[in-house]
Amino acid sequence: MNALLLAAGLGTRLRPLTDRLPKCLVPVHGRPLLGYWLDMLLGNGIAHVVVNTHYLPAQVEAFVGASRWAPQVTLSPEPELLGTGGTVLANAERLGPGAFMVAHADNLCRFDVRAFVAAHRSRPAGCEITMMTFATDTPRSCGIVELDGQGRVMAFHEKVESPPGNLANGAVYLLEPAVLAFLRSTGRSVIDLSTEVIPHFLGRIATFENRDYLRDIGTPEALARAHAEFTPGS
Repeated sequence: MNALLLAAGLGTRLRPLTDRLPKCLVPVHGRPLLGYWLDMLLGNGIAHVVVNTHYLPAQVEAFVGASRWAPQVTLSPEPELLGTGGTVLANAERLGPGAFMVAHADNLCRFDVRAFVAAHRSRPAGCEITMMTFATDTPRSCGIVELDGQGRVMAFHEKVESPPGNLANGAVYLLEPAVLAFLRSTGRSVIDLSTEVIPHFLGRIATFENRDYLRDIGTPEALARAHAEFTPGS
């Protein structure tokens, strides 16, 4: 299985740190976020990773090139941002003919990769996506999900003022080729996963809860919490 790491974001909420540093290279305990992802995925059953680039791409290229995983990583430059779904569509051929993983490389995340893949393979019939979820302490800043008795996503509330719970979309997905077919059917190159793809597949999205660690490193406060909470290698 292959994976796509979304790493093109500007990281505006982390300025001034990201004035000269791409968000995916922001360090936690001295190690860039992208480094955590590459070690976790490529060391645990993911064969190849595609990383899209846009903001300060030379730094991402240099980091990947110096990594021990460089032979298993393809960089995908994105001169104009395509949105998360558009990036998936643009890299469809690199991701292979079957299921593939998509994740935001500017989150700090730890999970059992093989267990996630196994959960997808045993998902309820008719589901084309398995979404990683987690219990968030900031539900108003997340996409909150409502599940049925089989763990399928039946409702999705993206950053609403009064969310109906704290089980959030972790922005890590396993996608079947049917998702690519939907992206192609839009006839557009710029598409968003959260606001366009997830609503279309409600009732056909299985879930896998991350009970280890997941935090969006979107603000200086979140970065500080990650430094306080996260222990590398634990």
